Amino acid sequence: MKKKNLSHTLNYPAVFEPAKEGGFNVSFPAFPGCVTFGKTFEEARRKAGEILALWLEELAVHHESAPIATRYPMVDEITVNAPSSLTFVA
Repeated sequence: MKKKNLSHTLNYPAVFEPAKEGGFNVSFPAFPGCVTFGKTFEEARRKAGEILALWLEELAVHHESAPIATRYPMVDEITVNAPSSLTFVA
């Protein structure tokens, strides 16, 4: 009997970081090296989906396994009082 190739809907955390030159850099903690960039958040999100799909396709072509996302990063903003003598760089 021939094995059927079933597709799966997967969710992976993506990290969107504002880039110095504008736009957003995107990375995936579960896939080191899988990165992309978009000039707007919407473009970055779309390109992130495209690059992750290509990454998974490449794993499948090479008969490699994909990790299952079991840990999700949490991002929050912490407020602190900085010393008045501290200098800042942009």
